[in-house]
Amino acid sequence: MVNHTSPVGFILLGFSEHPRLEKILFVVVLCSYLLTLLGNTLILLLSTLDPRLHSPMYFFLSNLSFLDLCFTTTCVPQMLVNLWGPTKTISFLGCFVQLFIFMFLGTTECILLTVMAFDRYVAVCQPLHYATIIHPRLCWKLAAVAWAIGLIQSTVQTPPTLKLPFCPHRQIDDFLCEVPSLIRLSCGNTTYNEIQMAVASIFIVVVPLSLILVSYGAITRAVLRINSAKGHRKAFGTCSSHLIVVTLFYSSVIAVYLQPKNPYAQERGKFFGLFYAVGTPTLNPIVYTLRNKEVKRAFWRLLGKDGDSGES
Repeated sequence: MVNHTSPVGFILLGFSEHPRLEKILFVVVLCSYLLTLLGNTLILLLSTLDPRLHSPMYFFLSNLSFLDLCFTTTCVPQMLVNLWGPTKTISFLGCFVQLFIFMFLGTTECILLTVMAFDRYVAVCQPLHYATIIHPRLCWKLAAVAWAIGLIQSTVQTPPTLKLPFCPHRQIDDFLCEVPSLIRLSCGNTTYNEIQMAVASIFIVVVPLSLILVSYGAITRAVLRINSAKGHRKAFGTCSSHLIVVTLFYSSVIAVYLQPKNPYAQERGKFFGLFYAVGTPTLNPIVYTLRNKEVKRAFWRLLGKDGDSGES
């Protein structure tokens, strides 16, 4: 038997086979969500209010912070409800909205991190021409392209996924509505959807990651040509935060969307998916604030203190 419409929604199994783990995860996810709201809101405020942060780097960072706020708010409230109580259901409409926004923002982040890598490449490899190349109009265009690609990708992939003939038990072995989990729930032919997901993974994950690696290859060569230790430290400080964020984000995305088909990988993928949805948006502002002196100085100036004295 196959349910072609699933009007009553789905059951998100998540970690229901581990009740004690669910209670621990509830506390972890709740704390992470609050830190995400605090950290990313702080970066948005600093990037908006402090004139010294009105630069391309912080323009893209504020886009990333706004994206992470929306990203976690899409899934975390539903996740907290499921982790705390016995009710694990999500309506068909709720699943559609969650899948659409989650895919939209996830794709946008892949492209945005690539744009930020290009910004760092120009800053290190073409420092004298940086202001000419990365001008405000180009920043807005690059950000708009990232958001547009995310919207197009989600519009193309979400409807075919939810039109699949789902099995009548409607149990999604995951904590949110994602394409791989919904494909596994189908009792019909999923060849088209699997091909679509594979092609999307190449263009949305593999190609952007390759461009980022090429950018950092060029950055590494430029840094090695610098003779002074101070120049090395400055170049490393310019790129290290972004490189850490890229590593955290893409390692979890690859583990979720490019994993092999076996039960062990599926179970492991749920933990990586949890980190992808909750962990990276929490760590992004921490990485950028702890490793960035300009952000820390802007924070102290926002509090009415001198940036240098506050930092010390």
